[in-house]
Amino acid sequence: MSVKHTVEHSSYFWPIMVMALGTFTLGLTEFASMSMLPLIAESYFITPSMAGNVISGYAIGVVIGAPLFMILTNKANRRTSLILFASMIFIGNSLSAIASSLPELVFYRVLSGLPHGAYFATALLIASDMAPKGQRASYMSKVFAGLTVATIVGVPLATLLGQSMSWRACMGVVAMLAFITVFLIYFVVPSCPILKPTRLAEEFSVLKNKLVWSISGIIFIGFGGVFCIYTYLADTIINVTETPVFTISIAMMMFGIGTTIGNLVCGKLADHFPLATTGIALLCSIVVSVMYVYAAFNIYWLYVSVFCLGASVGLASVIQSMLLDVSATGHAMLGALVQCAFNTANAIGPWVGGALLSTGASFNETGYTAALLFSGGFVMWALSAVQMRQQRGLRASTASAEAPARESV
Repeated sequence: MSVKHTVEHSSYFWPIMVMALGTFTLGLTEFASMSMLPLIAESYFITPSMAGNVISGYAIGVVIGAPLFMILTNKANRRTSLILFASMIFIGNSLSAIASSLPELVFYRVLSGLPHGAYFATALLIASDMAPKGQRASYMSKVFAGLTVATIVGVPLATLLGQSMSWRACMGVVAMLAFITVFLIYFVVPSCPILKPTRLAEEFSVLKNKLVWSISGIIFIGFGGVFCIYTYLADTIINVTETPVFTISIAMMMFGIGTTIGNLVCGKLADHFPLATTGIALLCSIVVSVMYVYAAFNIYWLYVSVFCLGASVGLASVIQSMLLDVSATGHAMLGALVQCAFNTANAIGPWVGGALLSTGASFNETGYTAALLFSGGFVMWALSAVQMRQQRGLRASTASAEAPARESV
């Protein structure tokens, strides 16, 4: 029995909220780490670009863990899988809070990232199963909203907590939230058994679909632009904008507000126009990235550009919904692939930005690199659009060819 038949429509609110608490926790640990980079660099006496390995380590963990755990839990009750993943988040962040050296911290961040993609993918699949017909993208965006709320409330508060106490305290808060999430999932989220688990060969077969790769490429390449800017945002404010450190929290909040609004708007539009929504958002992101280079000299214009950059993150749930539309099977693998793509971008962005900074470039000039990455994402979107148009034309011609045959019969 699916979740849709296990629970009445009016009872969907609390399960969605609990799963969103998990994504809130993941958003906090992922994005707060970026605002903590100056503090981490200071505590270990290293450069900001070296501290960026903490971000890349987490992303590598996600890329490894997402497909691995989605495959290993392919036949397990999805609620049981969520409990397992939330428990791993608790353990990984608890260890991160007590890391005594940078290599140790990077290793613990890899461990923390392992369950990230699998939790997201599993929660989004449960939400997809709950959704009434024609509302899948918006239901999935509600679970994803936990991450966006984290960027509005959690990350700014975590930044202030880190500045007044320690970045270790932030890791401890994340661990505590993950611990709470474990129990709430058990008591609130309905059982979600998989009655017809797909075979591994069937899961992996979706990777032969060229359209799956071109759509995923929008995230693999394009979303690197988000992290290229966001990772070094705190350093930009300190070294380029030269405003008080409390403005970092405000900038993080503006990013979060943009992410939340972008998630809601993109989710609604994507129920009807997913392809057009994605293309327009990518073009806007290219413009915003270039604008960021010049906006960084004025804190108010920087707030505006960061708000617009955050709005682009709302495309994540849209792209996952598009992937589900183009493949009738292998949804667990698709969910893992989206998280791999998102966090590969999370590794590429800081790495490319750090490489630029090592040449002597200013922190705000990461906007130029971000624009190039978003442009690469737009190219992948264009390839996807061409393939989808060709497929629609092929289906239409097949249907018209079959119509006379049916009439003759």
